[in-house]
Amino acid sequence: MVNIPSQPEIITVNSEELQTLIRNLLPSQRGFGSELQASNVITPIIDLTAAAEGSSLREDLQTALAFGSQTTFQIQNTTTTIVNSPGFYRVIGCVTNLGTVSSGSMGGTLHLTDGSTTKTLWGMVIPGVSTGVNPFSESFDFTVFLRPGDTLQGFSDNAGSIMTGSHRQVATGDGTIVQPNGFPL
Repeated sequence: MVNIPSQPEIITVNSEELQTLIRNLLPSQRGFGSELQASNVITPIIDLTAAAEGSSLREDLQTALAFGSQTTFQIQNTTTTIVNSPGFYRVIGCVTNLGTVSSGSMGGTLHLTDGSTTKTLWGMVIPGVSTGVNPFSESFDFTVFLRPGDTLQGFSDNAGSIMTGSHRQVATGDGTIVQPNGFPL
């Protein structure tokens, strides 16, 4: 019996949808030929689907607020730990100052601490006024990364200063995306 080596077959793929996908995902390939070709030769494959990126959800939607994912907090006249587990967190909320400040100031801050050093991430302070009520509110919305041992804390320096909000983990410490609770449906 004579062993005849196989010959590769190359056929044209007539799919405008696939051609458009290749042009969009590989901009450097635009203008190189107008037809896709397929071969019966085994070759390595590059996965160009959204699933190959690690998620089928757009990046901006991965940080969505979700009923089952949010952990709420309310801080008034104290310091409170908001989150202390490693990872990436979206933190959203506001500080509202309600009351009269006759001396000193009132406000709230969000800060990171590693147990020995504290760094302020965000803050709002209303200086003292001589008379009257000075209500004010300011919102915050940011993503923070916590290393092992790091703690995100909220601080309200006065009973008239109330910080409310919520946080949601959007990725683990190694960068693995944490999808909103309930996704996909």
